[in-house]
Amino acid sequence: MTGGATAEALRALHRDRAAGDPLVLPGPWDAVSARAFEATGFPALATPSAGIAAALGYEDGSTPVAEMFAAVARIVRAVSVPVTADLEGGYGLSAAELVERVRESGAVGVNLEDTGPDGGLKDPAAHAEWLAEVRAAAGPGLFVNARVDVYIRRAPEPVHAAIERARRYTEAGADCVYPIAAPPADLPVLRAALGDLPLNTLARPGGPPFADLGRLGATRITFADGLLRQATDDLSARAAKLRDGGAL
Repeated sequence: MTGGATAEALRALHRDRAAGDPLVLPGPWDAVSARAFEATGFPALATPSAGIAAALGYEDGSTPVAEMFAAVARIVRAVSVPVTADLEGGYGLSAAELVERVRESGAVGVNLEDTGPDGGLKDPAAHAEWLAEVRAAAGPGLFVNARVDVYIRRAPEPVHAAIERARRYTEAGADCVYPIAAPPADLPVLRAALGDLPLNTLARPGGPPFADLGRLGATRITFADGLLRQATDDLSARAAKLRDGGAL
């Protein structure tokens, strides 16, 4: 790992946050973007698997595991702040092998989703058991963010399903839960049900300001591949200007 970045340093960033001051973790897709975010003053970074896939020329979910870990390692080496890595559903690796490869990459946290290889939701009990194996293999040296996919998989009564899964995953050792795409209106219900458990929410263009998301219940805010998409749009606009003879 780079510098003094540790799982405990990342864990500490989630503690005792004021309601209107959520932890904002931008998602770098390569070393250049990671350095730009660090230079701006962000205390930690959260890689997006979809963003890395796009940067490497793959569709989301189809990045070869070796290339994903290599990309994460390059990002970690480029910065001194803690990096947590989105590793999708774990790539079919055993808990012990996953933890070992994360350690080799230098990342101090992981984001692990509960969508299965078939595109459907995993059985929550089985997924919780696997998360417990990850925690046992890692000990406290890894920050585990458990992504809950009930909203994007259109589960019935998603807020109740999210709470039930989040509780299971927390009991298994997750440090934080991430009901991805939960609407802002559901955040107070999730917060009330989950107590002090750190709650990750997805920032979206046109959504509420970060402080408002924090007051609604979010502890942490991430972006998936949203920042890469915005950067790509900016680059496309500049490319069109160059094509049409405009100056830099």
